[in-house]
Amino acid sequence: MTERTLGVPVADVERVREAGAPAPRVAVVLGSGLAGLADAVPDPVTVLYADLEGVPRVGHVIGHEGTLVLGALGDTPVVLFKGRVHQYQGVSAYDAAWPARMAASLGCETLVVTNASGGISDHLSPGDIVLLSDHINLMGTNPLIGWPGPQGGTPFVPMRDAYDPDLRAAALNAAAAEGVDLHDGVYAGLLGPSYETPAEVAYLRTTGADVVGMSTVPEVIAARALGMRVLGFSLVTNVAAGVGLSHAEVLEAGRVAAADLTRLVLAILRGL
Repeated sequence: MTERTLGVPVADVERVREAGAPAPRVAVVLGSGLAGLADAVPDPVTVLYADLEGVPRVGHVIGHEGTLVLGALGDTPVVLFKGRVHQYQGVSAYDAAWPARMAASLGCETLVVTNASGGISDHLSPGDIVLLSDHINLMGTNPLIGWPGPQGGTPFVPMRDAYDPDLRAAALNAAAAEGVDLHDGVYAGLLGPSYETPAEVAYLRTTGADVVGMSTVPEVIAARALGMRVLGFSLVTNVAAGVGLSHAEVLEAGRVAAADLTRLVLAILRGL
């Protein structure tokens, strides 16, 4: 595959490579309130989204800084995306999948996606970390629409194992070793930006969804189309359709649980 087939400007790839960090093997997309993982990168190299011409130009969302952080976590060269673009900001699903396309352009083999989510299942509480087993795309669109794909033609991408079974097993082993309580669940992706009504939450529960959010799905679909393995985590920041929900509460829940998720991701990367 080449930079051009991924829709990422060659100049952006060169700009990141010239920043001087090792070529990344693993990309991590950091969701709302979860940017603290980047602090674990020693001697990081940073590139601002504003300096990359291929990043969709949209308004800023609190909790999403808009910075690439490159370096190593353990022995694994990584690129961390501090901030993502959401479709509710007025961009297409294709543009929302920019982190996956950029990661593939840089040569990454694995994409780790994280997000803040609302808990649907009764057994989930704010602060819980959910290892994603699958997702339900309720965004009404797909990042592969109109995209010729790496090999040309329409990429009819199998999604049976969208979240890599071997990586999920590694995550469970790491969680046990680190003493991190890890739940298993299905993520429902909605367009947003309004939060879900009680009736919508009741509907989502009948579909088999455990958590709900407004991101992640476009990135995962694009990553699979580009041959990357995917591992996903949701941090439950609120009970869906809960009372008094605010974006500030989402960020605070992310801050409190970030230490556990950081420790978990570091342990997983050590095993790759």
